Amino acid sequence: MTEGQFKDFLKAISVCFVQRDFAMWEGLIRLPFAMVTGDGPVLLSNRDELKVNFEHYLVAMDIMQVDTVHREPIALEDCRDGTFIGTYRTELLSRGKRATDPYTSSALLHPSSKGWQMSSIMNARGHHEWTGHSPNGKRDQND
Repeated sequence: MTEGQFKDFLKAISVCFVQRDFAMWEGLIRLPFAMVTGDGPVLLSNRDELKVNFEHYLVAMDIMQVDTVHREPIALEDCRDGTFIGTYRTELLSRGKRATDPYTSSALLHPSSKGWQMSSIMNARGHHEWTGHSPNGKRDQND
């Protein structure tokens, strides 16, 4: 993976949420997909789980009125087995202002016939505080 490919990948994983394009998101993911969030680990094993999780993030974006997702590359590490670890900073913006504090994440990226795909994100921003859904996708009991 080149620096340019990494930048393009970051743009794609940002645009798919703003455009609400699940097919684009799905094409960038390698299942099973693992996320480590502040609310706990999440493992999405199939397309249906991936879609439900994507929709929860769209709800969070609506609540925060996010209209721009900007990801800036920080580092790209060649794992020497064909995969890369890409570290990046994410800013969620609403009308040009931060909707939440920026955060840094790392993704494990794999080459595929579809292009680059990620199988995991460490320090993904969870949607729980906005949607009330726990990392396993279920609604909190007290809601």
